[in-house]
Amino acid sequence: MEWTIHQVARATGTTSRTLRHYDRIGLLAPSRVGPGGYRHYDDAALRRYQRILLLRELGLGLAAIAGVLDERTDEVDALRAHADSLEEESARLARLARAVRETVRRTEQGEELDVTTSFEGFDASRYEDEVVQRWGRDAHERAQRTWRELGEAGRAAHGAEADAIGRGFAAAAARAAAPGGEAVQDLARRHHAWVSAFWVPGAEAYRQLTATYVDDERFRATYEAYGPGTAVLLRDAAEVLARRELA
Repeated sequence: MEWTIHQVARATGTTSRTLRHYDRIGLLAPSRVGPGGYRHYDDAALRRYQRILLLRELGLGLAAIAGVLDERTDEVDALRAHADSLEEESARLARLARAVRETVRRTEQGEELDVTTSFEGFDASRYEDEVVQRWGRDAHERAQRTWRELGEAGRAAHGAEADAIGRGFAAAAARAAAPGGEAVQDLARRHHAWVSAFWVPGAEAYRQLTATYVDDERFRATYEAYGPGTAVLLRDAAEVLARRELA
């Protein structure tokens, strides 16, 4: 049995454009291409696509996923390993939810937080290797130190500013504002200042950082949650700011 590209897209909540992109980069080829260029997917292709989606859920980028899929491992063993990883993540998220509910309860009742329970499920080291590789050990340690020193009120204010910046860029994207316009550049300056609370990036580092907001699916999803085009406008505005004021 085969499924058309439109059937697969509907069933998986993705788009035909994404499936065609996966074909172009060699990640997921259709089982055959019919008349008119319509792609069809058989059981083997769907199994491979399920593994792609599983690996994306685990936070891997497309290049890393391709590497995993190209390994000569038994498919059942690989799926079993994926299932184990997902169950571990599910348990971690359950602990995280319990911690947040406990914080809500303590806040409502005017109680102090209990450090032994309030941070259960959080794992700030999950992305440490990635951060160190991209920006260096010193940048990571300075950011961690600053985050601790901010205190609860400072961290809340920092998060509120991030939300305000995201909403500002989303509104600008909705009205098709130009990246170099003054209102958008004001948002870019606020974003650079927001980042600089932990680490002050120069022009090239700022370009690289904001490029990840589009290129990395995790970051893109965060910004696109504010509205379509938010991540791209932020990146493009950062490029203008880097060229005009940070170079």
